[in-house]
Amino acid sequence: MSWELSDDHEMLRATVRDFAAQEIAPHAAEWDRTCHFPTDVVRAMGELGLFGIVFPERWGGGGGDFASLCVAIEELGRVDQSMGITLSAGVGLGANPVFRFGDDDQRDQWLPELVAGSSLGAFGLTEPDGGSDAGATRTRAELVGDEWVINGSKAFITNCGTDITSIITVTARTADGISAFVVPAGTPGMVIEPAYDKLGWHASDTHGITFVDCRIPAENLLGQPGKGFRNFLSILDDGRIAISALALGSARACLELSLDYAQQRHAFGGPIGRFQGLSFQLSDLAVQVENAHNLTYKAAWLKDQGRPIGQAAAMAKLYSTEAAMDAARVATQVFGGMGFMEESPVARFYRDAKILEIGEGTSEIQRLVIARNLGLPVE
Repeated sequence: MSWELSDDHEMLRATVRDFAAQEIAPHAAEWDRTCHFPTDVVRAMGELGLFGIVFPERWGGGGGDFASLCVAIEELGRVDQSMGITLSAGVGLGANPVFRFGDDDQRDQWLPELVAGSSLGAFGLTEPDGGSDAGATRTRAELVGDEWVINGSKAFITNCGTDITSIITVTARTADGISAFVVPAGTPGMVIEPAYDKLGWHASDTHGITFVDCRIPAENLLGQPGKGFRNFLSILDDGRIAISALALGSARACLELSLDYAQQRHAFGGPIGRFQGLSFQLSDLAVQVENAHNLTYKAAWLKDQGRPIGQAAAMAKLYSTEAAMDAARVATQVFGGMGFMEESPVARFYRDAKILEIGEGTSEIQRLVIARNLGLPVE
């Protein structure tokens, strides 16, 4: 048994790393400063095949494994967390629900453009009063004739307001329980609220959504009535592994930046990396990066083997995201005063890291999932 990455995975890594270095790295700081979503670069990611990595060739995908997606997300996140989450959400939260729970007509209608990266999908689960308690959905959908009428609101939705957003999959309470629906972008009654003023992920698209008598065809029900919540919890398991890969990219970047700076910056007659107070911190950080890598790709391997992933996904997400936060803190300290300046890349990684411990299940929720799987009588 081994979850060691193959030569094909490493070839993909080299390709994405080269793309990120040429097309993203020179602009990431400016996109962050201006809160610019680079549609042209996202389309280029699609042309590279990144949005189609895990999907079958029937809909234009590459038929690859989940570990390959994690490699791509890690490498994008190593340069720019905003572009990493754009890919992660576009695949895992945008296209994946349609692929896994849609019928063939829905797949044929929506997947080709999503897989090609010429359009983006979003995932409308979180609500202003919900957060971690996603089962407390207040948004409602009522079947009126041959249409569903949706009323309610969603919060913190990634990729829902871009120029290329095509669909938003939405959970809503129905007579059968919580169901899921595909709502095409531009549908009357669906209002995309102004973009949030966020701490980090400035180049990622994030809005709230309001539904006021939003009408969609009856056939836009995604999956079976009343099964939406259960289905979307399984989507989150996949997403937690992807976020772990994104966090791994952040932690790795902070380690690499710190090692480089510790050898270039001189004080008291030599490079600051020679001091144990700093070298020990970076040694500990290297251990965290290695552990985050192993947990991430073990969870991805389990998914690719068709084995249960709930516990592994929770462990990977918990460890890697907290390691990313630790790495950003250490890197900022290594850079000293320069780390506090926005011109330093570690300042951006510091701001971007915090959301990793919150999105797609907080650290507290991950610990709850792990405790339950250990058989503890937690509430």
